[in-house]
Amino acid sequence: MGSEEVTKSIKLPVTIDIALRNIKDAKIFAMDIGGSLTKIAYYSTLPLKKVVYDSKETTEISEASEDAVYELTEGARLHFIKFETKHIEATLNYIQSCLMGTQPQILDSTVKVTGGGAYKYASLIETKLGLKISKEDEMECMIRGCNFLLRNITDESFVYQRRDTPAYCFQNPKDMYPYLLVTIGSGVSVLKVESEEKFERIGGTATGGGTFWGLGKLLTSAKDFDELLSLAEQGDHRNVDMLVKDIYGSDYTTLGLPGDLIASSFGKAIQLGSNQEKKFSEADIARSLLYIISNDIGQIACLYALLHKVKRIYFGGFFLRHRPVSLHTISYAINYWGKGQVQANFLRHEGYLGAIGAFLKGAEALDTKNYSWTENLYGSSSFQAEFPSGHRDSKDSSLEMDHLEIDRFDSRLRYCSLLRDPEKYIPDTVDLTRDHDARKYWLQCFEESLPKFTDRAIESQPHSSDAKERAEGFQEKFFNRLQLLKKKPFGFGNLTVRSLLDMREHILMEYDFHDCYLRQKQLENKSALAMLPERLKDLAEMAWEDRQESIALGFLAGNVFDWGAKEVALLMEGGKLDFKEAMKHVGPRPWLIDDVDRWIQRLRGPAYKCVCIFIDNSGGDVILGVIPFVEDMLRRGSSVILCANSKPILNDVTYAELVLLLQQVAEISGVVKEGLETGKLVARDSGQGSPCLDLSRLNNQLNEDMVKFGVDLLVLEGMGRAIHTNLDATFKCDSLKVAVLKNKWLAQRLGGDMFSVVFKYETVEE
Repeated sequence: MGSEEVTKSIKLPVTIDIALRNIKDAKIFAMDIGGSLTKIAYYSTLPLKKVVYDSKETTEISEASEDAVYELTEGARLHFIKFETKHIEATLNYIQSCLMGTQPQILDSTVKVTGGGAYKYASLIETKLGLKISKEDEMECMIRGCNFLLRNITDESFVYQRRDTPAYCFQNPKDMYPYLLVTIGSGVSVLKVESEEKFERIGGTATGGGTFWGLGKLLTSAKDFDELLSLAEQGDHRNVDMLVKDIYGSDYTTLGLPGDLIASSFGKAIQLGSNQEKKFSEADIARSLLYIISNDIGQIACLYALLHKVKRIYFGGFFLRHRPVSLHTISYAINYWGKGQVQANFLRHEGYLGAIGAFLKGAEALDTKNYSWTENLYGSSSFQAEFPSGHRDSKDSSLEMDHLEIDRFDSRLRYCSLLRDPEKYIPDTVDLTRDHDARKYWLQCFEESLPKFTDRAIESQPHSSDAKERAEGFQEKFFNRLQLLKKKPFGFGNLTVRSLLDMREHILMEYDFHDCYLRQKQLENKSALAMLPERLKDLAEMAWEDRQESIALGFLAGNVFDWGAKEVALLMEGGKLDFKEAMKHVGPRPWLIDDVDRWIQRLRGPAYKCVCIFIDNSGGDVILGVIPFVEDMLRRGSSVILCANSKPILNDVTYAELVLLLQQVAEISGVVKEGLETGKLVARDSGQGSPCLDLSRLNNQLNEDMVKFGVDLLVLEGMGRAIHTNLDATFKCDSLKVAVLKNKWLAQRLGGDMFSVVFKYETVEE
């Protein structure tokens, strides 16, 4: 079959193009072949663009508005694709056509394969791809895959509560081990996992998905597994099952049995006479059958967890399908038998466990453990993507692909060592998944800002012939994502302002827009550096207490400059906002949260050993707001760590820009110059690429420096880092959270108004 014929046989070419767009650069290839679903994993390298900054470009702007200069580095991406096994040959044909005319780069020319279909399809894979087959142990692959997902993917695990809105509650446990992994395939295996290398099968049951499907075929007319599950969703088991109240008339209070508890599965069938016509619907039978299997699995899993003193169980396998009816029945069984001691957990990407594990077996030479990985929200499908669908009677019309993409970060990311209770840490102040009003506002806000954001992307590359076309592609993709999230807010885990910003940035980068605000940052830095000598001179002439209050006020005034805030962006576009004007926008005290007096009182005491500051915006914020604060801390004898983002976003300062800015500031400030020369002032890469701050994924080098320098004051600056995230976070050291509320809706939600001020000082004792 030719390439053109294959493409015609696949009715969703856009989906396939996204999922397989880097297949030519694949270095490792792995497959997990099940009876109903096949999963493909491949590892590819890709060129990453990084803006090249130098001291001249930071402040000197060409009138010709030249495009940014980039350097190319090699990045890595993991691709995981899922589709129905009946389409395996068509998919292999498609991959074969993509590789035609290229030199295969697969390591050792080997495909790692696991799953029940590893033997059945071995010769087909070898013939189509010209690669050798290496069969891997299925259980070991699933455990490796589960560990990888839990360690790297935010909001990977969740609990399901049908009566909650939404029913999905996502979790990010810091301590993974120990846990049970219960895989529900044809049968059920219960695996105890104690570490990356230590695990064992401790039991199982023959009553699994195969039992449900086999009995379903005997008892109903369902043609496949998904049709049987759909029947179960429509049914009412009470028409078939005998309940406690059917026997006793109500609850059996002596034994603590509620009346609606199943006393006998299929018990009401006993009442049928030998010649009596069957009166039960197939849907009721399917529902009762589902409960039989789920309750049995839940009870067995729970007993094993209690026996081995394990509190967390993860369920996976084709039986679940992320169907609410399956998740509910398993959760109900665990809650009933566990009585609060055991929790049922599920995985967003549980279908990929075997494929990920098989990939990891083939990737040992690539040191995947020495990096952190993050979900790419451009290339990944939304959670609970339902397939098969379409025309089920057609042999080649229903090939749909669910896909997950994971990008490599340059180093390891860790929980911040300063968090008081990492296990309870939740970065985001507002959960848009659960807060309907907030979700409605923010999705609309992002949608309304999309046209101007698209224009900004085009303007950032004035000499590119296809910038407009790429920007329109970005706009369409992000718009479609926003519409999806309106219907399914849990589509990519917890929905937050942070996740929306991340998603927008991932899509921008995929369309080759890497620093849309570069020129704007250069303009603002030039202007702020020109004003810095006067600002420092004014502060030096003030009395001590007045100076401290002015430094606090300047900290806040600088923070007004934020292109991510819609209302402020309008002022800045109109040229109506400079630093002096920003000072006026900081209203009179007392502020919304006003701990300035307590802060100044603390400054009368001994100096902090080391102050760690997470900075926000370029221009007036970092140069006129943060630098005077840094000067004051250095004069007091404190060391200072300035933390900036790894990647550009909006007008936030990047680490590369910060290093150059500090060199320029050192030409103006002797205190800063001495700090840099003596090592009392250092710049560090935070490992972040967002205006918000997730302290569960912090650059490991920064974490080590926090401990080495003995940080005893943490400063979070800006609305993203101190309001959208971390407003309620607690630390092992004193903390200062400083921000101006530049979004009217958010300000009013917190009890203030536009330009309300948060100056929140908390001591470690508090």
